[in-house]
Amino acid sequence: MPRTNCRRWARTWGLSRVVFTVIYDANVLYPSMLRDLLVRVAQAGLVRARWTEAILDEAFRNLKENRPDLDPAKLDRTRVLMCTAVPDCIVGDYQPLEQVFTDLPDPGDAHVMAAALKAQAQVIVTNNLRPTGIHRWTSTMSWIGWIRRECLK
Repeated sequence: MPRTNCRRWARTWGLSRVVFTVIYDANVLYPSMLRDLLVRVAQAGLVRARWTEAILDEAFRNLKENRPDLDPAKLDRTRVLMCTAVPDCIVGDYQPLEQVFTDLPDPGDAHVMAAALKAQAQVIVTNNLRPTGIHRWTSTMSWIGWIRRECLK
């Protein structure tokens, strides 16, 4: 079967060219097949993928700890290739915003929320679906929209 041109497919089905800005969390960058899929989605222009050095540190630190069979040099190369494949993927200067997110189920996720706010992301792509956390993540994403509208004019 021939490969489909994503842009032609989008025009055919009437999809708009509005591209969502998304933050990829470390837990979706950990599995290699999912990481590859998400990078390809960004390369196709379907989303504007963003992440932080801290998110990459977490993903690749966990890979190195949990998968000693993987060559650390190859993992480092994968990290570099990811950043090369997705232009403008690194979100910086988000650290001052972390203090806004002190009431999360997992305080370690404050940097992800702060990066989403800084990048003006519409979506956080995560596998973080703890029963007590999903509602609060949704509420927090609404809160990010309110902060953008009211506080960052």
